Amino acid sequence: MSCTSNNATPPGPAIAPGVESIDPAAVARRVGREGVDPRLRAILPAFDAPFFQAGLAGYSDAAMRIIARRHGCPFCVTEALLDRTLLAGGRGFAKADLGELHDNVPGGVEDHPLACQIMGSDPREMAASALKVAEQGKRPPKHYRLIAYENASPELLEEVRSQHLRTAGGQQIGRFDPTEGLGDSENTLGDDSCDPLDHETGGEGEYESSLGTAAPRHLDTSFEVIDINLACPVKKIKAKARGGHWLTEPAGAIKILEAVREAVPAKTPCTLKLRRSYDDTPEMVENFETIFDAAYAMGYSWATVHARTVEQKYIGPSRWTFLQDLVRRHPDKVIFGSGDVWDVNDIFRMIGYTGVSGVSVARGCIGNPWIFRQARQMMAGEAPAAPTIAEQRAVLEEHFRLSVTVNGEGLASRLMRKFAIRFAAHHPDGETVRREFIRVESIVDWRGVLERHYG
Repeated sequence: MSCTSNNATPPGPAIAPGVESIDPAAVARRVGREGVDPRLRAILPAFDAPFFQAGLAGYSDAAMRIIARRHGCPFCVTEALLDRTLLAGGRGFAKADLGELHDNVPGGVEDHPLACQIMGSDPREMAASALKVAEQGKRPPKHYRLIAYENASPELLEEVRSQHLRTAGGQQIGRFDPTEGLGDSENTLGDDSCDPLDHETGGEGEYESSLGTAAPRHLDTSFEVIDINLACPVKKIKAKARGGHWLTEPAGAIKILEAVREAVPAKTPCTLKLRRSYDDTPEMVENFETIFDAAYAMGYSWATVHARTVEQKYIGPSRWTFLQDLVRRHPDKVIFGSGDVWDVNDIFRMIGYTGVSGVSVARGCIGNPWIFRQARQMMAGEAPAAPTIAEQRAVLEEHFRLSVTVNGEGLASRLMRKFAIRFAAHHPDGETVRREFIRVESIVDWRGVLERHYG
Protein backbone atom coordinates (compact mmCIF):
# COMPACT_ATOMS: atom_id res chain seq x y z
CA MET A 1 0.00 0.00 0.00
CA SER A 2 1.59 3.24 -1.07
CA CYS A 3 0.51 6.84 -1.36
CA THR A 4 3.33 7.78 -3.68
CA SER A 5 3.81 7.28 -7.39
CA ASN A 6 6.75 6.44 -9.59
CA ASN A 7 5.03 8.41 -12.34
CA ALA A 8 4.86 11.68 -10.40
CA THR A 9 5.25 14.92 -12.30
CA PRO A 10 8.62 16.64 -11.79
CA PRO A 11 8.52 19.79 -9.64
CA GLY A 12 6.53 22.53 -11.27
CA PRO A 13 4.26 25.46 -10.42
CA ALA A 14 0.67 25.17 -9.29
CA ILE A 15 -2.26 26.74 -11.11
CA ALA A 16 -2.31 30.12 -9.37
CA PRO A 17 -2.90 33.12 -11.67
CA GLY A 18 -1.33 36.24 -10.18
CA VAL A 19 0.90 34.35 -7.75
CA GLU A 20 3.89 36.22 -9.18
CA SER A 21 2.68 39.30 -7.29
CA ILE A 22 3.16 37.50 -3.96
CA ASP A 23 6.43 38.37 -2.20
CA PRO A 24 7.21 35.26 -0.12
CA ALA A 25 9.75 37.12 2.02
CA ALA A 26 7.15 39.75 2.94
CA VAL A 27 4.59 37.05 3.78
CA ALA A 28 7.17 35.27 5.94
CA ARG A 29 8.01 38.45 7.84
CA ARG A 30 4.31 39.09 8.44
CA VAL A 31 3.82 35.57 9.77
CA GLY A 32 6.88 36.06 11.98
CA ARG A 33 5.41 39.26 13.43
CA GLU A 34 1.84 38.06 13.84
CA GLY A 35 2.44 34.41 14.65
CA VAL A 36 0.43 31.45 13.44
CA ASP A 37 -3.34 31.22 13.40
CA PRO A 38 -4.30 31.47 17.10
CA ARG A 39 -6.98 28.83 16.58
CA LEU A 40 -4.24 26.41 15.63
CA ARG A 41 -2.20 27.18 18.76
CA ALA A 42 -5.37 26.62 20.82
CA ILE A 43 -5.68 23.11 19.36
CA LEU A 44 -1.98 22.24 19.60
CA PRO A 45 0.19 24.76 21.50
CA ALA A 46 3.45 23.37 20.05
CA PHE A 47 2.36 24.48 16.56
CA ASP A 48 4.49 27.64 16.53
CA ALA A 49 5.06 27.83 12.76
CA PRO A 50 2.61 27.51 9.83
CA PHE A 51 4.00 24.37 8.19
CA PHE A 52 4.59 20.69 8.93
CA GLN A 53 6.04 17.51 7.44
CA ALA A 54 3.43 15.41 5.67
CA GLY A 55 3.18 11.64 5.92
CA LEU A 56 5.17 10.11 3.06
CA ALA A 57 4.88 6.39 2.36
CA GLY A 58 8.26 4.71 2.58
CA TYR A 59 9.99 7.87 3.80
CA SER A 60 8.58 9.56 6.90
CA ASP A 61 9.72 7.15 9.57
CA ALA A 62 10.98 8.45 12.89
CA ALA A 63 14.48 9.07 11.53
CA MET A 64 13.20 11.47 8.88
CA ARG A 65 10.79 13.07 11.35
CA ILE A 66 13.48 13.77 13.94
CA ILE A 67 15.84 15.22 11.34
CA ALA A 68 13.01 17.54 10.25
CA ARG A 69 12.29 18.54 13.85
CA ARG A 70 15.94 19.33 14.50
CA HIS A 71 15.74 21.75 11.60
CA GLY A 72 12.65 23.55 12.83
CA CYS A 73 9.64 21.45 11.82
CA PRO A 74 6.97 21.89 14.54
CA PHE A 75 4.76 18.89 13.72
CA CYS A 76 4.95 15.62 11.78
CA VAL A 77 2.58 12.98 10.45
CA THR A 78 3.26 9.25 10.05
CA GLU A 79 2.85 7.59 6.70
CA ALA A 80 -0.68 6.26 6.18
CA LEU A 81 -1.19 3.08 8.22
CA LEU A 82 -3.87 0.59 7.21
CA ASP A 83 -6.41 0.06 9.99
CA ARG A 84 -6.18 -3.73 9.69
CA THR A 85 -2.41 -3.60 9.99
CA LEU A 86 -2.81 -1.71 13.25
CA LEU A 87 -5.29 -4.29 14.53
CA ALA A 88 -3.12 -7.27 13.54
CA GLY A 89 -1.55 -7.85 16.93
CA GLY A 90 -0.03 -4.42 17.17
CA ARG A 91 2.66 -5.08 14.59
CA GLY A 92 1.65 -2.03 12.61
CA PHE A 93 2.92 0.18 15.42
CA ALA A 94 6.46 -0.90 14.57
CA LYS A 95 6.18 1.15 11.40
CA ALA A 96 5.32 4.19 13.50
CA ASP A 97 8.62 3.63 15.34
CA LEU A 98 7.38 3.97 18.88
CA GLY A 99 9.14 1.01 20.42
CA GLU A 100 12.25 2.65 21.87
CA LEU A 101 11.29 5.06 24.62
CA HIS A 102 14.08 7.37 25.64
CA ASP A 103 15.40 10.82 24.81
CA ASN A 104 16.51 11.66 21.28
CA VAL A 105 15.74 8.21 19.91
CA PRO A 106 12.87 7.60 17.48
CA GLY A 107 9.67 7.33 19.45
CA GLY A 108 11.15 9.19 22.41
CA VAL A 109 10.23 12.59 23.75
CA GLU A 110 11.80 14.38 20.78
CA ASP A 111 9.34 12.86 18.30
CA HIS A 112 6.40 15.04 19.32
CA PRO A 113 3.91 16.39 18.53
CA LEU A 114 2.99 13.59 16.16
CA ALA A 115 -0.12 12.61 14.21
CA CYS A 116 -0.89 9.02 13.26
CA GLN A 117 -2.55 8.84 9.86
CA ILE A 118 -4.98 5.95 9.36
CA MET A 119 -6.68 4.64 6.24
CA GLY A 120 -9.33 1.95 5.85
CA SER A 121 -12.73 0.80 4.61
CA ASP A 122 -14.92 -0.11 7.58
CA PRO A 123 -16.16 2.31 10.29
CA ARG A 124 -15.74 -0.18 13.14
CA GLU A 125 -12.25 -1.16 12.04
CA MET A 126 -11.28 2.48 11.68
CA ALA A 127 -12.74 3.35 15.09
CA ALA A 128 -10.95 0.44 16.78
CA SER A 129 -7.59 1.19 15.19
CA ALA A 130 -7.91 4.92 15.97
CA LEU A 131 -8.63 4.14 19.63
CA LYS A 132 -5.72 1.72 19.76
CA VAL A 133 -3.43 4.37 18.31
CA ALA A 134 -4.71 7.01 20.73
CA GLU A 135 -4.18 4.73 23.71
CA GLN A 136 -0.92 3.16 22.48
CA GLY A 137 -1.25 -0.30 23.94
CA LYS A 138 -3.20 0.68 27.05
CA ARG A 139 -5.14 -2.57 26.72
CA PRO A 140 -4.42 -5.98 25.20
CA PRO A 141 -4.88 -6.16 21.40
CA LYS A 142 -8.04 -8.30 21.76
CA HIS A 143 -9.99 -5.36 23.19
CA TYR A 144 -9.57 -3.35 20.02
CA ARG A 145 -10.37 -6.35 17.83
CA LEU A 146 -13.57 -6.82 19.81
CA ILE A 147 -14.66 -3.32 18.85
CA ALA A 148 -13.94 -4.03 15.20
CA TYR A 149 -15.13 -7.62 14.80
CA GLU A 150 -17.62 -8.71 17.48
CA ASN A 151 -20.84 -9.60 15.63
CA ALA A 152 -19.17 -8.77 12.30
CA SER A 153 -20.60 -10.44 9.22
CA PRO A 154 -19.01 -13.70 8.02
CA GLU A 155 -18.20 -11.95 4.75
CA LEU A 156 -16.15 -9.25 6.50
CA LEU A 157 -14.31 -11.78 8.66
CA GLU A 158 -13.41 -13.89 5.64
CA GLU A 159 -12.26 -10.80 3.78
CA VAL A 160 -9.96 -9.86 6.66
CA ARG A 161 -8.55 -13.39 6.91
CA SER A 162 -7.80 -13.49 3.19
CA GLN A 163 -6.04 -10.13 2.96
CA HIS A 164 -2.24 -10.12 2.91
CA LEU A 165 -1.22 -7.14 5.01
CA ARG A 166 1.79 -4.93 4.52
CA THR A 167 2.76 -1.54 5.86
CA ALA A 168 2.52 1.68 3.88
CA GLY A 169 6.20 1.36 2.99
CA GLY A 170 5.77 -2.21 1.74
CA GLN A 171 6.97 -4.17 4.78
CA GLN A 172 5.34 -7.62 4.85
CA ILE A 173 2.96 -8.24 7.75
CA GLY A 174 1.08 -11.31 6.49
CA ARG A 175 -2.42 -12.51 7.33
CA PHE A 176 -4.23 -12.63 10.65
CA ASP A 177 -7.44 -14.06 12.07
CA PRO A 178 -9.44 -11.19 13.60
CA THR A 179 -11.44 -13.56 15.84
CA GLU A 180 -8.47 -15.41 17.34
CA GLY A 181 -8.80 -15.38 21.13
CA LEU A 182 -12.17 -13.63 21.09
CA GLY A 183 -14.34 -16.68 21.73
CA ASP A 184 -13.81 -16.84 25.50
CA SER A 185 -16.73 -15.73 27.59
CA GLU A 186 -14.68 -13.07 29.36
CA ASN A 187 -13.68 -11.51 26.06
CA THR A 188 -16.97 -9.88 25.14
CA LEU A 189 -18.15 -6.30 25.04
CA GLY A 190 -20.70 -7.22 27.68
CA ASP A 191 -17.97 -7.57 30.30
CA ASP A 192 -18.02 -4.16 31.97
CA SER A 193 -14.67 -4.75 33.64
CA CYS A 194 -12.86 -4.40 30.30
CA ASP A 195 -15.12 -2.20 28.21
CA PRO A 196 -12.95 -1.21 25.22
CA LEU A 197 -14.69 2.15 24.96
CA ASP A 198 -14.09 3.13 28.59
CA HIS A 199 -11.53 5.89 28.08
CA GLU A 200 -10.70 6.07 31.78
CA THR A 201 -9.62 2.43 32.10
CA GLY A 202 -6.00 1.82 32.99
CA GLY A 203 -3.91 2.90 35.93
CA GLU A 204 -0.41 4.15 36.54
CA GLY A 205 2.69 2.00 36.60
CA GLU A 206 3.50 -0.07 33.56
CA TYR A 207 1.54 -0.96 30.46
CA GLU A 208 2.12 -2.79 27.19
CA SER A 209 4.01 -0.67 24.70
CA SER A 210 3.46 -0.74 20.95
CA LEU A 211 5.94 -3.55 20.45
CA GLY A 212 4.74 -5.66 23.36
CA THR A 213 7.33 -4.63 25.94
CA ALA A 214 6.69 -3.00 29.29
CA ALA A 215 7.29 0.73 29.40
CA PRO A 216 6.93 3.22 32.26
CA ARG A 217 3.75 5.26 31.89
CA HIS A 218 5.47 8.59 32.51
CA LEU A 219 7.22 8.24 29.14
CA ASP A 220 4.31 9.28 26.95
CA THR A 221 4.15 7.34 23.68
CA SER A 222 0.74 8.60 22.61
CA PHE A 223 -0.02 10.47 19.43
CA GLU A 224 -1.20 14.03 19.83
CA VAL A 225 -3.47 13.83 16.76
CA ILE A 226 -5.37 11.14 14.84
CA ASP A 227 -5.50 11.95 11.12
CA ILE A 228 -7.92 10.18 8.75
CA ASN A 229 -6.69 9.73 5.20
CA LEU A 230 -9.37 10.37 2.58
CA ALA A 231 -6.84 11.47 -0.02
CA CYS A 232 -4.39 8.84 -1.23
CA PRO A 233 -5.12 7.42 -4.71
CA VAL A 234 -4.70 3.80 -3.62
CA LYS A 235 -6.51 0.77 -5.02
CA LYS A 236 -9.77 -0.46 -3.56
CA ILE A 237 -9.88 -3.62 -1.41
CA LYS A 238 -12.58 -6.07 -2.56
CA ALA A 239 -14.28 -3.15 -4.36
CA LYS A 240 -14.45 -1.23 -1.06
CA ALA A 241 -13.40 2.39 -0.87
CA ARG A 242 -10.42 3.65 1.09
CA GLY A 243 -8.22 6.70 0.87
CA GLY A 244 -9.29 9.07 -1.88
CA HIS A 245 -11.97 6.70 -3.16
CA TRP A 246 -14.17 7.84 -0.28
CA LEU A 247 -14.72 11.07 -2.20
CA THR A 248 -17.00 9.01 -4.46
CA GLU A 249 -18.99 7.77 -1.45
CA PRO A 250 -19.58 10.69 0.93
CA ALA A 251 -22.10 8.84 3.11
CA GLY A 252 -19.55 6.11 3.82
CA ALA A 253 -16.80 8.64 4.48
CA ILE A 254 -18.99 10.43 7.00
CA LYS A 255 -19.75 7.15 8.81
CA ILE A 256 -16.02 6.54 9.20
CA LEU A 257 -15.38 10.06 10.44
CA GLU A 258 -18.23 9.77 12.95
CA ALA A 259 -17.07 6.38 14.21
CA VAL A 260 -13.51 7.57 14.76
CA ARG A 261 -14.50 10.82 16.47
CA GLU A 262 -16.86 8.96 18.82
CA ALA A 263 -14.25 6.30 19.68
CA VAL A 264 -11.25 8.54 20.30
CA PRO A 265 -11.07 10.43 23.63
CA ALA A 266 -12.40 13.97 23.30
CA LYS A 267 -9.07 15.45 24.40
CA THR A 268 -7.35 14.00 21.30
CA PRO A 269 -7.81 16.16 18.18
CA CYS A 270 -9.01 14.34 15.09
CA THR A 271 -8.16 15.74 11.67
CA LEU A 272 -8.52 14.63 8.07
CA LYS A 273 -6.64 14.77 4.80
CA LEU A 274 -8.56 14.86 1.55
CA ARG A 275 -8.17 15.92 -2.05
CA ARG A 276 -10.16 18.70 -3.67
CA SER A 277 -12.33 16.14 -5.44
CA TYR A 278 -12.24 12.68 -6.97
CA ASP A 279 -12.44 14.28 -10.40
CA ASP A 280 -13.75 17.57 -11.75
CA THR A 281 -17.34 16.49 -12.38
CA PRO A 282 -20.00 18.53 -10.54
CA GLU A 283 -21.13 15.50 -8.50
CA MET A 284 -17.64 14.85 -7.17
CA VAL A 285 -17.05 18.52 -6.39
CA GLU A 286 -20.26 18.46 -4.34
CA ASN A 287 -19.09 15.28 -2.56
CA PHE A 288 -16.01 17.13 -1.33
CA GLU A 289 -18.15 19.89 0.15
CA THR A 290 -20.42 17.36 1.86
CA ILE A 291 -17.54 15.53 3.55
CA PHE A 292 -15.65 18.74 4.35
CA ASP A 293 -18.63 20.40 6.06
CA ALA A 294 -19.61 17.23 7.94
CA ALA A 295 -16.12 16.75 9.38
CA TYR A 296 -16.00 20.18 10.99
CA ALA A 297 -19.61 19.86 12.19
CA MET A 298 -18.76 16.70 14.14
CA GLY A 299 -15.68 18.24 15.75
CA TYR A 300 -12.71 17.61 13.46
CA SER A 301 -10.06 20.22 14.21
CA TRP A 302 -8.69 20.85 10.73
CA ALA A 303 -8.52 19.50 7.20
CA THR A 304 -5.41 19.25 5.05
CA VAL A 305 -6.57 19.68 1.47
CA HIS A 306 -4.41 18.48 -1.39
CA ALA A 307 -5.13 20.66 -4.40
CA ARG A 308 -5.05 17.82 -6.94
CA THR A 309 -7.88 15.42 -7.67
CA VAL A 310 -7.65 11.73 -6.82
CA GLU A 311 -7.67 10.86 -10.52
CA GLN A 312 -4.64 13.10 -11.07
CA LYS A 313 -2.66 11.10 -8.53
CA TYR A 314 0.64 13.02 -8.58
CA ILE A 315 0.51 14.04 -12.22
CA GLY A 316 -0.01 17.60 -13.40
CA PRO A 317 -0.32 20.84 -11.43
CA SER A 318 -2.38 21.34 -8.31
CA ARG A 319 -4.93 24.16 -8.16
CA TRP A 320 -4.12 26.77 -5.55
CA THR A 321 -7.13 28.65 -6.90
CA PHE A 322 -9.29 25.95 -5.28
CA LEU A 323 -7.61 26.46 -1.91
CA GLN A 324 -8.00 30.22 -2.22
CA ASP A 325 -11.73 29.90 -2.87
CA LEU A 326 -12.18 27.31 -0.10
CA VAL A 327 -10.56 29.56 2.51
CA ARG A 328 -12.60 32.56 1.39
CA ARG A 329 -15.82 30.58 1.75
CA HIS A 330 -14.86 29.10 5.11
CA PRO A 331 -13.08 31.78 7.16
CA ASP A 332 -14.25 30.08 10.36
CA LYS A 333 -12.29 26.89 9.67
CA VAL A 334 -8.63 25.96 10.13
CA ILE A 335 -7.43 24.69 6.74
CA PHE A 336 -4.01 23.45 5.66
CA GLY A 337 -2.92 23.41 2.03
CA SER A 338 -0.93 20.80 0.12
CA GLY A 339 0.37 20.44 -3.41
CA ASP A 340 3.33 21.83 -5.39
CA VAL A 341 5.33 23.06 -2.42
CA TRP A 342 8.85 22.46 -3.68
CA ASP A 343 10.99 24.99 -1.83
CA VAL A 344 10.79 27.37 1.10
CA ASN A 345 9.40 30.22 -0.99
CA ASP A 346 6.45 28.03 -2.04
CA ILE A 347 5.43 27.70 1.63
CA PHE A 348 4.88 31.44 1.91
CA ARG A 349 3.56 31.84 -1.63
CA MET A 350 0.82 29.36 -0.77
CA ILE A 351 0.00 31.15 2.48
CA GLY A 352 -0.02 34.55 0.79
CA TYR A 353 -2.04 33.42 -2.20
CA THR A 354 -4.60 31.11 -0.60
CA GLY A 355 -4.85 32.30 3.00
CA VAL A 356 -4.47 28.79 4.45
CA SER A 357 -3.57 28.52 8.14
CA GLY A 358 -0.52 26.46 7.26
CA VAL A 359 1.19 24.31 4.66
CA SER A 360 1.78 20.57 4.46
CA VAL A 361 5.26 20.01 3.01
CA ALA A 362 5.45 16.64 1.26
CA ARG A 363 7.82 15.72 -1.59
CA GLY A 364 9.55 19.08 -1.20
CA CYS A 365 11.13 18.01 2.08
CA ILE A 366 12.53 14.62 1.01
CA GLY A 367 16.28 15.05 1.25
CA ASN A 368 15.72 18.68 2.22
CA PRO A 369 15.17 19.16 5.96
CA TRP A 370 16.71 22.61 5.56
CA ILE A 371 13.41 23.82 4.12
CA PHE A 372 12.13 24.10 7.70
CA ARG A 373 15.19 25.97 8.93
CA GLN A 374 14.96 28.29 5.96
CA ALA A 375 11.29 28.97 6.66
CA ARG A 376 12.08 30.02 10.21
CA GLN A 377 14.93 32.20 8.95
CA MET A 378 12.52 33.95 6.60
CA MET A 379 9.99 34.41 9.41
CA ALA A 380 12.77 36.15 11.36
CA GLY A 381 13.43 38.48 8.43
CA GLU A 382 16.61 36.71 7.35
CA ALA A 383 17.61 35.35 3.97
CA PRO A 384 17.20 31.55 3.72
CA ALA A 385 20.63 29.93 3.89
CA ALA A 386 21.52 26.99 1.65
CA PRO A 387 23.24 24.11 3.47
CA THR A 388 27.02 24.03 3.33
CA ILE A 389 28.87 20.86 2.32
CA ALA A 390 29.75 20.32 6.00
CA GLU A 391 26.08 20.68 7.01
CA GLN A 392 25.02 18.27 4.29
CA ARG A 393 27.49 15.64 5.48
CA ALA A 394 26.49 16.12 9.13
CA VAL A 395 22.81 15.58 8.30
CA LEU A 396 23.49 12.57 6.09
CA GLU A 397 25.47 10.95 8.90
CA GLU A 398 22.93 11.93 11.54
CA HIS A 399 20.03 10.61 9.46
CA PHE A 400 21.87 7.34 8.88
CA ARG A 401 22.54 6.86 12.62
CA LEU A 402 18.87 7.46 13.41
CA SER A 403 17.78 5.14 10.61
CA VAL A 404 19.99 2.37 12.01
CA THR A 405 18.25 2.83 15.37
CA VAL A 406 14.85 2.52 13.73
CA ASN A 407 15.48 -0.03 11.00
CA GLY A 408 18.71 -1.90 11.74
CA GLU A 409 21.94 -1.49 9.79
CA GLY A 410 21.01 -3.58 6.75
CA LEU A 411 17.67 -1.95 6.04
CA ALA A 412 19.01 1.50 6.90
CA SER A 413 21.70 1.12 4.23
CA ARG A 414 19.06 0.42 1.58
CA LEU A 415 16.68 3.12 2.78
CA MET A 416 19.33 5.79 2.97
CA ARG A 417 20.26 5.26 -0.66
CA LYS A 418 16.92 6.71 -1.79
CA PHE A 419 17.24 9.57 0.70
CA ALA A 420 20.81 10.31 -0.35
CA ILE A 421 19.78 10.52 -4.01
CA ARG A 422 17.50 13.39 -3.02
CA PHE A 423 20.08 14.96 -0.70
CA ALA A 424 22.50 15.05 -3.65
CA ALA A 425 20.47 17.84 -5.25
CA HIS A 426 22.07 20.29 -2.81
CA HIS A 427 25.64 19.33 -3.74
CA PRO A 428 27.52 21.53 -6.27
CA ASP A 429 28.27 18.40 -8.28
CA GLY A 430 24.84 16.94 -7.64
CA GLU A 431 24.49 14.68 -10.68
CA THR A 432 27.81 12.94 -10.05
CA VAL A 433 26.95 12.43 -6.38
CA ARG A 434 23.48 11.18 -7.26
CA ARG A 435 24.87 8.55 -9.64
CA GLU A 436 27.33 7.34 -7.02
CA PHE A 437 24.62 7.07 -4.36
CA ILE A 438 22.50 5.02 -6.79
CA ARG A 439 25.31 2.45 -6.95
CA VAL A 440 25.67 2.16 -3.15
CA GLU A 441 25.28 -1.46 -2.02
CA SER A 442 26.90 -1.41 1.41
CA ILE A 443 27.92 0.79 4.31
CA VAL A 444 31.45 0.82 2.89
CA ASP A 445 30.10 2.23 -0.39
CA TRP A 446 28.04 4.78 1.52
CA ARG A 447 31.05 6.01 3.52
CA GLY A 448 33.13 6.13 0.35
CA VAL A 449 30.72 8.57 -1.29
CA LEU A 450 30.79 10.76 1.81
CA GLU A 451 34.58 10.81 1.88
CA ARG A 452 34.93 11.59 -1.82
CA HIS A 453 32.30 14.31 -2.04
CA TYR A 454 31.58 15.56 1.48
CA GLY A 455 35.07 15.37 3.00
